[in-house]
Amino acid sequence: MKRLKAVKLSGILGVTLFGGMAGAQAAGLIPDFEKEFLREVETNKVPGAAYAIIKGGRVVAVKVYGTRAVDADLPVTSQTVFRLASVSKTFAADLAAILAREGTLDLEAPVTKFVPELKFKTNGFAGKVKLKHLLSHSAGITPNAYDNMLEDGWTLEKIVPRFDRIEPMCQPGECYGYQNILFSLIEPAIENTTGKSYPSLVESRLLKPLGMNHASLGLEAYLSTANRAEPHIFTRRDGWIRVMVDRNYYRVMPAAGVNASIEDLAKWVVAQMGYNDAVLPSPVLKMVTEKRVDTSRELRRRGWRGKLTDAHYGFGWRIYAVDGQDVVLHSGGVRGFRSFVSYSKDLDIGFAIVMNAQTRSIDRLSSHFWVTAFDEVETTASR
Repeated sequence: MKRLKAVKLSGILGVTLFGGMAGAQAAGLIPDFEKEFLREVETNKVPGAAYAIIKGGRVVAVKVYGTRAVDADLPVTSQTVFRLASVSKTFAADLAAILAREGTLDLEAPVTKFVPELKFKTNGFAGKVKLKHLLSHSAGITPNAYDNMLEDGWTLEKIVPRFDRIEPMCQPGECYGYQNILFSLIEPAIENTTGKSYPSLVESRLLKPLGMNHASLGLEAYLSTANRAEPHIFTRRDGWIRVMVDRNYYRVMPAAGVNASIEDLAKWVVAQMGYNDAVLPSPVLKMVTEKRVDTSRELRRRGWRGKLTDAHYGFGWRIYAVDGQDVVLHSGGVRGFRSFVSYSKDLDIGFAIVMNAQTRSIDRLSSHFWVTAFDEVETTASR
């Protein structure tokens, strides 16, 4: 049996972090979540995982489990770096919102100002797609357009011109269609307006000031990190096996290019909750969490026990209403990795979890966390 470890930390963002669930239970949080976590990862033999719970700007629990690679004795620690996949979109959106608030980036500008080769089958449609539509997945294009080509190793230079074969499904801003390639076009817009590279801006405006010391962008940074989790997929014959890292989604850096540890993600969630105004001021947080496009299909997600009453996408963040109260969240998945970040301003609680396995265990645990959190509030209020 793999051993679950409690981690004691200190001095992150000027807040005290406490390892162990005792702090979380004392704060009236999710009873027995540690047991549920351990049951889930052991039942499904998940190679490695880590989670963090935040309350009132304090990280009250950080837990790590298992191994960085099934074929080596490499225990996961709180500083082990995982690929975040689509959780990377939260970084891109926050950076874009910061630049927009400063007047550097105009989110009302058409994408074609920065990517003139972008065209669609309907003449003139590309000129209607604005930067804000990229960040909210509301460009009006069929979901995951040309992700298959990205996965086959095509470059963006070859993919983007092929959008002229796509017939839009609605006017920009009127419907939701999740994208990776189109979302990533925020990168040339940011670079063109600032004169700086996208990775350097994420690092200087977000990672460094938040003290996310193990976080990075890109394949080379991931491979150069000694304490990194390796990707795993499940096979019927051999169970979980280690596989080569998927390089393709690193090509869409804003959509899927960030690497980070659970320590880093705890700091990220603390900042999203409004506890680091110097880096992420409240107008920026308000901008990215404004409900911009309806995603009501999400209401059918498994594990939420019918508690989802509303679902929207903002800029790089999803906003779910659970029993009428908002949870801001995003998940990520790329070959061999899963991630999830979330918080509720109503409950003043945050939660992040990562796994180095392509598994739905993370979906069950994240929904269990939030359903239980709101159940606890109802139970406490009725006493």
